[in-house]
Amino acid sequence: MNILLICGWKVNDVLTVSTLLPHLEVLVELRKVSSIVLLTNEESSPTINLTSLQPQILRNSKVKWLPRTFSNTTPFKLINQAIHFTRSASEVSKIIKNNGIDVIVAHGAPAGAIAYKVWEESKIPFFVSLFEPHADYMLESGVWSRYGLKYIFQKKWEKKQLTAAGLMPVTENYSQKIIADGVRADKVFTVPCSVQANIFSFNSSSRDSLRTELGWRYEVVGIYVGKYGGLYLEEEAFSIYKSCFKLISNFRLVILTPQPELEVYAMLDAASINRAHVLVRQVPHSEVPSYLSAADFAFATYKAGPSKKALSPVKIGEYWANGLPVLLTEGVGDDSDIIKQEGGGALFNLQRERSVEEAILQILEIIKDPKHRQEIPKLAHKYRSPEKLREAYEYFFGASGGEAKV
Repeated sequence: MNILLICGWKVNDVLTVSTLLPHLEVLVELRKVSSIVLLTNEESSPTINLTSLQPQILRNSKVKWLPRTFSNTTPFKLINQAIHFTRSASEVSKIIKNNGIDVIVAHGAPAGAIAYKVWEESKIPFFVSLFEPHADYMLESGVWSRYGLKYIFQKKWEKKQLTAAGLMPVTENYSQKIIADGVRADKVFTVPCSVQANIFSFNSSSRDSLRTELGWRYEVVGIYVGKYGGLYLEEEAFSIYKSCFKLISNFRLVILTPQPELEVYAMLDAASINRAHVLVRQVPHSEVPSYLSAADFAFATYKAGPSKKALSPVKIGEYWANGLPVLLTEGVGDDSDIIKQEGGGALFNLQRERSVEEAILQILEIIKDPKHRQEIPKLAHKYRSPEKLREAYEYFFGASGGEAKV
Protein backbone atom coordinates (compact mmCIF):
# COMPACT_ATOMS: atom_id res chain seq x y z
CA MET A 1 0.00 0.00 0.00
CA ASN A 2 1.37 3.40 -1.05
CA ILE A 3 0.05 6.32 1.01
CA LEU A 4 -0.02 10.04 0.30
CA LEU A 5 0.01 11.98 3.60
CA ILE A 6 -1.11 15.59 3.10
CA CYS A 7 -0.15 18.20 5.70
CA GLY A 8 -1.11 21.87 5.47
CA TRP A 9 1.79 23.12 7.62
CA LYS A 10 5.54 23.47 7.25
CA VAL A 11 7.52 20.34 7.99
CA ASN A 12 9.19 21.92 11.03
CA ASP A 13 6.04 23.62 12.37
CA VAL A 14 5.33 22.71 15.99
CA LEU A 15 1.92 21.35 14.95
CA THR A 16 3.57 19.05 12.42
CA VAL A 17 6.06 17.83 15.01
CA SER A 18 3.48 17.32 17.75
CA THR A 19 0.46 16.03 15.79
CA LEU A 20 1.60 14.65 12.42
CA LEU A 21 4.90 12.89 13.13
CA PRO A 22 3.23 10.45 15.56
CA HIS A 23 1.03 9.33 12.63
CA LEU A 24 4.12 8.91 10.46
CA GLU A 25 5.81 6.83 13.15
CA VAL A 26 2.86 4.44 13.27
CA LEU A 27 2.38 4.22 9.50
CA VAL A 28 5.99 3.26 8.72
CA GLU A 29 5.68 0.32 11.12
CA LEU A 30 2.62 -1.17 9.38
CA ARG A 31 3.64 -4.15 7.24
CA LYS A 32 0.98 -3.39 4.66
CA VAL A 33 2.46 0.06 4.02
CA SER A 34 5.15 0.05 1.32
CA SER A 35 5.74 3.79 0.98
CA ILE A 36 4.54 7.13 2.34
CA VAL A 37 4.77 10.37 0.39
CA LEU A 38 4.66 13.29 2.84
CA LEU A 39 3.39 16.53 1.33
CA THR A 40 3.90 19.78 3.28
CA ASN A 41 3.49 23.51 2.62
CA GLU A 42 6.78 25.38 2.71
CA GLU A 43 8.06 28.87 2.10
CA SER A 44 10.23 29.50 -0.95
CA SER A 45 13.55 27.63 -0.89
CA PRO A 46 12.56 25.45 2.09
CA THR A 47 15.11 24.21 4.55
CA ILE A 48 14.63 21.47 7.08
CA ASN A 49 16.28 21.17 10.46
CA LEU A 50 16.34 17.39 10.68
CA THR A 51 17.87 17.34 14.16
CA SER A 52 14.69 18.83 15.62
CA LEU A 53 12.31 16.68 13.59
CA GLN A 54 13.06 13.12 14.58
CA PRO A 55 15.28 12.44 11.53
CA GLN A 56 14.98 8.69 11.90
CA ILE A 57 11.38 9.04 10.70
CA LEU A 58 11.96 11.50 7.86
CA ARG A 59 14.94 9.45 6.68
CA ASN A 60 13.07 6.17 6.90
CA SER A 61 13.32 4.23 3.63
CA LYS A 62 9.52 4.20 3.37
CA VAL A 63 9.20 7.99 3.57
CA LYS A 64 9.52 10.45 0.70
CA TRP A 65 9.18 14.13 1.61
CA LEU A 66 7.77 16.47 -1.06
CA PRO A 67 7.67 20.16 -0.05
CA ARG A 68 5.25 22.41 -1.94
CA THR A 69 6.11 26.07 -2.33
CA PHE A 70 3.84 28.84 -3.55
CA SER A 71 4.43 32.46 -4.41
CA ASN A 72 1.57 34.94 -4.27
CA THR A 73 0.54 36.13 -7.72
CA THR A 74 -1.89 38.86 -6.64
CA PRO A 75 -2.02 41.42 -3.79
CA PHE A 76 -5.29 39.83 -2.60
CA LYS A 77 -4.92 37.15 0.08
CA LEU A 78 -8.23 35.38 -0.59
CA ILE A 79 -7.56 35.15 -4.34
CA ASN A 80 -4.08 33.79 -3.64
CA GLN A 81 -5.54 31.13 -1.35
CA ALA A 82 -8.04 30.10 -4.04
CA ILE A 83 -5.22 29.82 -6.58
CA HIS A 84 -3.14 27.79 -4.12
CA PHE A 85 -6.06 25.43 -3.51
CA THR A 86 -6.62 24.82 -7.22
CA ARG A 87 -2.90 24.27 -7.82
CA SER A 88 -2.69 21.95 -4.82
CA ALA A 89 -5.41 19.68 -6.19
CA SER A 90 -3.69 19.59 -9.58
CA GLU A 91 -0.28 18.85 -8.05
CA VAL A 92 -1.67 16.11 -5.81
CA SER A 93 -3.24 14.42 -8.83
CA LYS A 94 0.17 14.32 -10.52
CA ILE A 95 1.86 13.01 -7.36
CA ILE A 96 -0.71 10.21 -7.16
CA LYS A 97 0.04 9.11 -10.73
CA ASN A 98 3.82 9.41 -10.39
CA ASN A 99 4.00 7.48 -7.12
CA GLY A 100 1.32 4.83 -7.57
CA ILE A 101 -0.67 6.10 -4.59
CA ASP A 102 -3.40 3.77 -3.30
CA VAL A 103 -4.69 5.79 -0.34
CA ILE A 104 -4.73 9.44 0.74
CA VAL A 105 -4.53 10.49 4.39
CA ALA A 106 -5.27 14.20 4.87
CA HIS A 107 -4.15 15.62 8.22
CA GLY A 108 -6.82 18.09 9.32
CA ALA A 109 -10.03 19.32 7.68
CA PRO A 110 -8.30 22.03 5.56
CA ALA A 111 -6.05 19.35 4.01
CA GLY A 112 -9.12 17.14 3.73
CA ALA A 113 -10.64 19.64 1.29
CA ILE A 114 -7.78 18.95 -1.14
CA ALA A 115 -8.17 15.20 -0.64
CA TYR A 116 -11.88 15.41 -1.43
CA LYS A 117 -11.26 17.52 -4.54
CA VAL A 118 -8.79 14.93 -5.84
CA TRP A 119 -11.11 12.05 -4.91
CA GLU A 120 -13.87 13.52 -7.08
CA GLU A 121 -11.78 12.69 -10.16
CA SER A 122 -9.49 9.86 -9.07
CA LYS A 123 -11.85 7.99 -6.70
CA ILE A 124 -8.77 7.03 -4.68
CA PRO A 125 -10.05 6.44 -1.12
CA PHE A 126 -9.17 9.17 1.35
CA PHE A 127 -9.12 9.38 5.13
CA VAL A 128 -9.03 12.50 7.29
CA SER A 129 -7.06 12.46 10.53
CA LEU A 130 -7.34 15.30 13.05
CA PHE A 131 -10.88 15.79 11.72
CA GLU A 132 -12.38 18.81 13.48
CA PRO A 133 -15.00 21.53 12.77
CA HIS A 134 -12.32 24.04 11.75
CA ALA A 135 -14.81 26.50 10.28
CA ASP A 136 -16.82 26.64 13.51
CA TYR A 137 -13.63 27.05 15.56
CA MET A 138 -12.74 30.14 13.55
CA LEU A 139 -16.29 31.50 13.65
CA GLU A 140 -16.74 31.12 17.41
CA SER A 141 -13.29 32.57 18.06
CA GLY A 142 -14.17 35.71 16.11
CA VAL A 143 -11.51 35.12 13.45
CA TRP A 144 -13.96 34.47 10.61
CA SER A 145 -17.40 35.91 9.83
CA ARG A 146 -20.42 33.67 9.24
CA TYR A 147 -20.92 35.44 5.90
CA GLY A 148 -17.25 35.49 4.92
CA LEU A 149 -16.00 33.38 2.03
CA LYS A 150 -13.44 31.55 4.18
CA TYR A 151 -16.12 30.28 6.54
CA ILE A 152 -18.60 29.45 3.80
CA PHE A 153 -16.11 27.45 1.72
CA GLN A 154 -14.46 25.65 4.67
CA LYS A 155 -17.89 24.68 6.03
CA LYS A 156 -18.82 23.37 2.58
CA TRP A 157 -15.63 21.30 2.26
CA GLU A 158 -16.01 19.87 5.76
CA LYS A 159 -19.49 18.64 4.89
CA LYS A 160 -18.19 16.97 1.73
CA GLN A 161 -15.45 15.22 3.71
CA LEU A 162 -18.11 13.24 5.55
CA THR A 163 -18.07 10.98 2.47
CA ALA A 164 -14.45 9.94 3.22
CA ALA A 165 -13.56 6.26 3.54
CA GLY A 166 -12.69 7.00 7.16
CA LEU A 167 -12.67 9.90 9.62
CA MET A 168 -10.52 10.27 12.73
CA PRO A 169 -12.01 12.95 15.00
CA VAL A 170 -9.89 13.78 18.04
CA THR A 171 -12.71 13.61 20.60
CA GLU A 172 -15.47 11.16 21.37
CA ASN A 173 -17.80 14.16 21.65
CA TYR A 174 -17.31 15.04 17.97
CA SER A 175 -17.36 11.41 16.83
CA GLN A 176 -20.80 10.99 18.35
CA LYS A 177 -21.99 14.24 16.75
CA ILE A 178 -21.04 13.30 13.19
CA ILE A 179 -22.50 9.81 13.68
CA ALA A 180 -25.74 11.43 14.86
CA ASP A 181 -25.58 13.63 11.74
CA GLY A 182 -25.59 10.54 9.52
CA VAL A 183 -22.01 9.30 9.12
CA ARG A 184 -21.82 5.51 9.42
CA ALA A 185 -20.29 4.51 12.74
CA ASP A 186 -17.91 2.03 11.06
CA LYS A 187 -16.28 4.94 9.20
CA VAL A 188 -15.39 6.78 12.43
CA PHE A 189 -12.52 6.09 14.84
CA THR A 190 -11.69 8.54 17.64
CA VAL A 191 -7.97 9.35 17.86
CA PRO A 192 -7.05 12.02 20.46
CA CYS A 193 -3.86 13.98 19.82
CA SER A 194 -1.21 11.67 21.24
CA VAL A 195 1.84 12.41 23.34
CA GLN A 196 5.05 10.48 23.88
CA ALA A 197 4.67 10.30 27.65
CA ASN A 198 8.28 9.24 28.24
CA ILE A 199 9.58 12.34 26.45
CA PHE A 200 7.42 14.69 28.53
CA SER A 201 7.79 12.92 31.86
CA PHE A 202 8.82 14.86 34.97
CA ASN A 203 12.56 15.38 35.44
CA SER A 204 13.68 16.52 38.90
CA SER A 205 17.14 17.56 37.66
CA SER A 206 15.64 19.85 35.02
CA ARG A 207 13.30 21.27 37.64
CA ASP A 208 16.06 22.06 40.12
CA SER A 209 18.38 23.48 37.48
CA LEU A 210 15.87 25.83 35.88
CA ARG A 211 14.31 27.01 39.13
CA THR A 212 17.78 27.76 40.51
CA GLU A 213 18.64 29.69 37.35
CA LEU A 214 15.48 31.77 37.70
CA GLY A 215 15.81 32.23 41.45
CA TRP A 216 12.40 30.61 41.94
CA ARG A 217 13.34 27.63 44.10
CA TYR A 218 10.42 27.97 46.53
CA GLU A 219 7.85 29.77 44.37
CA VAL A 220 4.61 28.34 42.96
CA VAL A 221 5.14 28.37 39.19
CA GLY A 222 2.41 28.31 36.55
CA ILE A 223 3.20 27.70 32.88
CA TYR A 224 1.48 28.42 29.59
CA VAL A 225 2.68 26.94 26.30
CA GLY A 226 1.14 28.35 23.13
CA LYS A 227 -0.27 31.40 21.41
CA TYR A 228 -2.75 34.13 22.25
CA GLY A 229 -5.64 35.03 19.97
CA GLY A 230 -7.60 32.89 17.53
CA LEU A 231 -8.76 29.86 19.52
CA TYR A 232 -7.00 31.15 22.63
CA LEU A 233 -7.93 33.82 25.15
CA GLU A 234 -5.95 37.07 25.10
CA GLU A 235 -6.79 39.79 27.64
CA GLU A 236 -8.84 37.29 29.65
CA ALA A 237 -5.83 34.96 29.93
CA PHE A 238 -3.78 37.74 31.49
CA SER A 239 -6.65 38.53 33.86
CA ILE A 240 -6.48 34.90 34.97
CA TYR A 241 -2.73 35.25 35.55
CA LYS A 242 -3.47 38.41 37.56
CA SER A 243 -5.87 36.41 39.74
CA CYS A 244 -3.11 33.87 40.38
CA PHE A 245 -0.77 36.63 41.53
CA LYS A 246 -3.47 37.93 43.88
CA LEU A 247 -4.34 34.54 45.38
CA ILE A 248 -0.83 33.05 45.53
CA SER A 249 1.66 35.32 47.29
CA ASN A 250 4.73 33.63 45.79
CA PHE A 251 3.34 32.99 42.31
CA ARG A 252 5.58 33.11 39.24
CA LEU A 253 4.71 32.61 35.58
CA VAL A 254 6.43 31.00 32.59
CA ILE A 255 5.12 31.76 29.09
CA LEU A 256 6.52 29.74 26.17
CA THR A 257 5.16 31.24 22.97
CA PRO A 258 6.14 31.82 19.33
CA GLN A 259 4.70 35.33 19.55
CA PRO A 260 7.07 38.31 19.79
CA GLU A 261 8.17 39.06 23.37
CA LEU A 262 7.21 42.72 23.03
CA GLU A 263 3.59 41.72 22.31
CA VAL A 264 3.49 39.53 25.41
CA TYR A 265 5.12 42.19 27.59
CA ALA A 266 2.54 44.72 26.36
CA MET A 267 -0.26 42.39 27.52
CA LEU A 268 1.49 41.88 30.86
CA ASP A 269 1.76 45.64 31.29
CA ALA A 270 -1.91 46.11 30.40
CA ALA A 271 -2.82 43.65 33.16
CA SER A 272 -0.46 45.42 35.62
CA ILE A 273 1.65 42.27 36.07
CA ASN A 274 5.23 42.74 37.21
CA ARG A 275 7.54 41.66 34.37
CA ALA A 276 10.16 40.57 36.91
CA HIS A 277 7.84 37.77 38.00
CA VAL A 278 7.34 36.40 34.48
CA LEU A 279 9.63 34.48 32.13
CA VAL A 280 8.76 34.85 28.44
CA ARG A 281 10.67 32.63 26.03
CA GLN A 282 10.48 31.03 22.61
CA VAL A 283 12.04 27.57 22.75
CA PRO A 284 12.18 24.48 20.49
CA HIS A 285 9.49 21.89 21.17
CA SER A 286 12.22 19.52 22.38
CA GLU A 287 13.01 21.87 25.30
CA VAL A 288 9.42 22.22 26.53
CA PRO A 289 9.58 19.19 28.90
CA SER A 290 12.30 20.84 31.00
CA TYR A 291 10.16 23.93 31.53
CA LEU A 292 7.13 21.81 32.38
CA SER A 293 9.20 20.02 35.01
CA ALA A 294 10.08 23.39 36.55
CA ALA A 295 6.38 24.31 36.88
CA ASP A 296 3.72 23.32 39.42
CA PHE A 297 0.60 23.68 37.28
CA ALA A 298 -0.35 24.69 33.75
CA PHE A 299 -2.83 26.85 31.85
CA ALA A 300 -5.01 25.83 28.88
CA THR A 301 -7.00 29.01 28.30
CA TYR A 302 -9.27 28.47 25.29
CA LYS A 303 -12.15 30.62 24.12
CA ALA A 304 -15.41 28.91 25.06
CA GLY A 305 -17.97 27.72 22.51
CA PRO A 306 -19.96 24.64 21.45
CA SER A 307 -17.43 23.59 18.80
CA LYS A 308 -14.64 23.43 21.39
CA LYS A 309 -15.98 20.03 22.48
CA ALA A 310 -14.21 18.76 19.35
CA LEU A 311 -10.76 19.95 20.50
CA SER A 312 -7.98 17.66 21.72
CA PRO A 313 -5.23 20.08 22.76
CA VAL A 314 -1.75 18.60 22.44
CA LYS A 315 -0.61 20.78 25.32
CA ILE A 316 -2.99 19.07 27.76
CA GLY A 317 -1.50 15.66 26.97
CA GLU A 318 1.98 17.08 27.46
CA TYR A 319 1.01 18.78 30.73
CA TRP A 320 -0.52 15.56 32.07
CA ALA A 321 2.47 13.47 30.99
CA ASN A 322 4.63 15.74 33.15
CA GLY A 323 2.28 15.44 36.12
CA LEU A 324 0.91 18.99 35.94
CA PRO A 325 -2.70 19.77 36.91
CA VAL A 326 -4.35 21.91 34.24
CA LEU A 327 -6.42 25.07 34.68
CA LEU A 328 -8.76 24.55 31.70
CA THR A 329 -11.69 26.33 30.10
CA GLU A 330 -14.88 24.39 30.84
CA GLY A 331 -16.30 22.52 27.83
CA VAL A 332 -13.05 21.88 25.96
CA GLY A 333 -12.91 18.48 24.27
CA ASP A 334 -13.23 15.24 26.19
CA ASP A 335 -10.64 16.62 28.62
CA SER A 336 -13.17 18.80 30.42
CA ASP A 337 -15.24 15.70 31.25
CA ILE A 338 -12.12 13.75 32.23
CA ILE A 339 -11.11 16.46 34.71
CA LYS A 340 -14.62 16.49 36.19
CA GLN A 341 -14.68 12.73 36.62
CA GLU A 342 -11.04 11.76 37.21
CA GLY A 343 -9.14 14.88 38.23
CA GLY A 344 -5.99 16.18 36.62
CA GLY A 345 -6.92 19.83 36.93
CA ALA A 346 -9.71 22.33 37.48
CA LEU A 347 -12.23 24.01 35.18
CA PHE A 348 -13.24 27.66 34.92
CA ASN A 349 -16.12 29.41 33.20
CA LEU A 350 -15.70 33.14 32.62
CA GLN A 351 -19.48 33.57 32.60
CA ARG A 352 -19.72 32.34 36.18
CA GLU A 353 -18.75 34.69 39.01
CA ARG A 354 -15.65 33.66 41.01
CA SER A 355 -15.21 30.60 38.80
CA VAL A 356 -11.55 31.41 38.12
CA GLU A 357 -10.74 31.96 41.79
CA GLU A 358 -12.43 28.69 42.75
CA ALA A 359 -10.51 26.80 40.06
CA ILE A 360 -7.19 28.25 41.24
CA LEU A 361 -7.93 27.14 44.79
CA GLN A 362 -8.71 23.63 43.48
CA ILE A 363 -5.34 23.59 41.75
CA LEU A 364 -3.61 24.56 44.99
CA GLU A 365 -5.30 21.64 46.75
CA ILE A 366 -4.11 19.24 44.05
CA ILE A 367 -0.47 20.31 44.26
CA LYS A 368 -0.51 19.85 48.03
CA ASP A 369 -0.84 16.10 47.43
CA PRO A 370 2.71 14.70 47.32
CA LYS A 371 1.58 11.94 44.94
CA HIS A 372 -0.01 14.16 42.28
CA ARG A 373 3.10 14.20 40.11
CA GLN A 374 2.95 10.40 39.88
CA GLU A 375 -0.84 10.10 39.55
CA ILE A 376 -1.62 12.67 36.86
CA PRO A 377 0.61 11.08 34.16
CA LYS A 378 -1.71 8.07 34.28
CA LEU A 379 -4.26 10.24 32.45
CA ALA A 380 -1.80 10.82 29.60
CA HIS A 381 -1.12 7.09 29.34
CA LYS A 382 -4.84 6.31 29.43
CA TYR A 383 -6.17 8.94 27.04
CA ARG A 384 -3.25 10.19 24.91
CA SER A 385 -1.28 7.04 24.09
CA PRO A 386 0.02 6.69 20.49
CA GLU A 387 -1.43 3.17 20.64
CA LYS A 388 -4.78 4.71 19.71
CA LEU A 389 -3.22 5.77 16.40
CA ARG A 390 -2.02 2.25 15.74
CA GLU A 391 -5.46 0.84 16.52
CA ALA A 392 -7.09 3.31 14.12
CA TYR A 393 -4.82 2.57 11.17
CA GLU A 394 -4.98 -1.18 11.75
CA TYR A 395 -8.77 -0.85 11.83
CA PHE A 396 -8.95 1.14 8.59
CA PHE A 397 -6.12 -0.51 6.65
CA GLY A 398 -6.46 -3.97 8.16
CA ALA A 399 -3.96 -5.57 10.51
CA SER A 400 -2.08 -8.59 9.24
CA GLY A 401 -4.80 -10.90 7.99
CA GLY A 402 -7.55 -8.46 8.96
CA GLU A 403 -10.16 -6.86 6.74
CA ALA A 404 -9.25 -3.43 5.39
CA LYS A 405 -11.75 -0.58 5.00
CA VAL A 406 -10.19 0.47 1.67
